[in-house]
Amino acid sequence: MATPPGSRTPHLFSRGSWPEVRRVGDILRTETVGGLLLLAAAVLALAWANSPWSEGYRALSDAEVGPAALHLDLSLAAWAADGLLAIFFFVAGLELKREFVAGDLRQPRRAILPVAAALGGMTVPALIYVAFNAGAGGDALTGWAIPTATDIAFALAVLGVINTHLPAAMRTFLLTLAVVDDLLAIVIIAIFYTSSLHFLPLLGALVPLAIFGLLVQRRVRSWWVLLPLAAVTWALVHASGVHATVAGVALAFTVPVLRRTPGPGPGLAEHFEHRFRPLSAGVAVPVFAFFAAGVSVAGAGGLGASLTDSVALGVIVGLVVGKAVGVFGATWLVQRFTRARLASGLAWWDVLGLALLAGMGFTVSLLIGELAFGAGTERDDHTKIGVLLGSLLAAVLAAVILRARNRHYQRICTIEERDTDADGVPDVYEDQTTRG
Repeated sequence: MATPPGSRTPHLFSRGSWPEVRRVGDILRTETVGGLLLLAAAVLALAWANSPWSEGYRALSDAEVGPAALHLDLSLAAWAADGLLAIFFFVAGLELKREFVAGDLRQPRRAILPVAAALGGMTVPALIYVAFNAGAGGDALTGWAIPTATDIAFALAVLGVINTHLPAAMRTFLLTLAVVDDLLAIVIIAIFYTSSLHFLPLLGALVPLAIFGLLVQRRVRSWWVLLPLAAVTWALVHASGVHATVAGVALAFTVPVLRRTPGPGPGLAEHFEHRFRPLSAGVAVPVFAFFAAGVSVAGAGGLGASLTDSVALGVIVGLVVGKAVGVFGATWLVQRFTRARLASGLAWWDVLGLALLAGMGFTVSLLIGELAFGAGTERDDHTKIGVLLGSLLAAVLAAVILRARNRHYQRICTIEERDTDADGVPDVYEDQTTRG
């Protein structure tokens, strides 16, 4: 059917604006380094937990620090899960708010794809997990949300290792999908993994949160003012029974994105992002991975015992098959029921490679596993093995496809974007009228 005069066919994975592409490139470099640190921390934890010195690892994880009078005498592993991951979710909240307020995704036609892909990539894995565990009995079904997460740091580390020339729009898609995924995960944690709720501390948390929001709306940046308010908000959310990482997202959503007066330079949300992203990617997430990934294969009943547990099988198949089917299927449905088509030069193999890469759950999957079954339980150990194997298998399959497409990526990405004028902006980004 002919396209009506004056209309344009929207393209999936079309180029964004040059400032957005450059900003995303900076984010991806930070997250790639963080992913490599995350990988190193996980390998170290696994090696230590399965060595003759494994008792030392457990003693370190269980060591309690913090003021007992405030009920914050938590183990180091709990501080990593509840405290450090709040920084991770704070950065994710800033990124998501900025994308939808000032980024390319403020345009509905650009936002629909990553949002739909994130929803598909969470729904299908959850259904697969439930199918594996419907008759398992016990608490098996409580882990339904484990395979729904995507670990952006790990996924980008894989991209860095295989050295693809992935088009900027597809990298942006992967980043945005993971950020939306993280937000949906924190909603799931808050609703489904809150065992007991205490309303008084939760209502009390609104006071420092409101003061924090009022100050940042007035563009206050002083850490010695904002950090205590953030800490009090976190402590009260923790005391309420809601997982404390929710406080990170709540704080992020109060930060303004746009500058008060138009002009060059980042807004406050982007300023905080630059400040806290290295701390999140380089410290918070790797430290959490170190304490969360140290499962003893022998202690879990052996690798064979884990692979016969429907929980581990549901996690593995959910991450590898469910994520791929969910993300790929949602992308296909978007183009099927809209006028959108893949951008020129791209193929559905590219989408499949990204969909498989989204199956690297790791950080949030490990967190949900602990919340579902309790840290240190046998099923939590089986969950960890499932997450590790599922993420590894998804990474290998994605690497095979993306490696095969490497020359194609190089042709459509580097050749088109190498022509740059004296203004430093690639020519392909200067003609905004030709973008789908």
